[in-house]
Amino acid sequence: MSQSDVIPAPAGGAVRKTVSRSIGNILVDAGRLKIEDVGRILRLQREKGLPFGDAAIQLELITQADIDFALSRQFGYSYLLRGQSKISQEVVAAYLPFSGQAESLRVLRSQLMLRWFDTDPGHKALAVVSAERGEGRSFIVANLAVVFSQLGERTLIIDADLRNPSQHRLFGLDNRAGLSAVLSGRAGREAICHEESLLNLSILPAGPLPPNPTELLGRSLFRDLLRDLAGEYDVILIDTPATGGSPDSMLISTFAGSALIIVRKNAARVWNVRGIVDGAMQTSTTLVGSLLNDF
Repeated sequence: MSQSDVIPAPAGGAVRKTVSRSIGNILVDAGRLKIEDVGRILRLQREKGLPFGDAAIQLELITQADIDFALSRQFGYSYLLRGQSKISQEVVAAYLPFSGQAESLRVLRSQLMLRWFDTDPGHKALAVVSAERGEGRSFIVANLAVVFSQLGERTLIIDADLRNPSQHRLFGLDNRAGLSAVLSGRAGREAICHEESLLNLSILPAGPLPPNPTELLGRSLFRDLLRDLAGEYDVILIDTPATGGSPDSMLISTFAGSALIIVRKNAARVWNVRGIVDGAMQTSTTLVGSLLNDF
């Protein structure tokens, strides 16, 4: 931040030309820097010819983590610090974007772009499926959505697991309104939650558990909803119920047009995965690939 990139001065002081979203602006807006301390930083910056951030660190007003946070906002690459958000720390891509787990998710993101999202402008939705509960389906959806949003893609999570939903818990959301309410005509687009702390990310939670999840998901209204949302988002990731015991995930995959199979290391059974593949072939659903989850 140069001397001309100054945030508005404290009351009574002159206001210099402001450059949009400078480090100082971002830190003040985020509550990480007090506006009354800006003058001290600017004086040291002038005296020693330091960048704004270095001067603020020398004065012990901010930390390097604050600088990293501001830079992430400048470059549209948002992430969180522990204790900063209601989002669960299971969403590792939001808290540890430079970790090995996040790097693996970015590799998966690249593969999905090459195999599905970039192959046709109409390819917007992807159902994430698994044979059994506990294979990491919801974990993958949440974290994959974060890395897509960090790429600048307008990303939407739809929690279509109307039996054992997880996305509202992972993102610290109220689940009183969601997909079930939309499909039953009791709510509209206002049920979509826009995650302000993570740019480009929105979540449609499952909502109250209905007595008839299969019937709700099988309605043409769900297909129409996906079609309409495809005009507003670049990537739509759909969390689904486990395929064992219900036809819900097959319905969801058919409407989405594609599916990614999650299998858990040392847990998934081959015949169950084969059942997902056979079902996809019968419904002309594109199987984008499978992921061996070891997180």
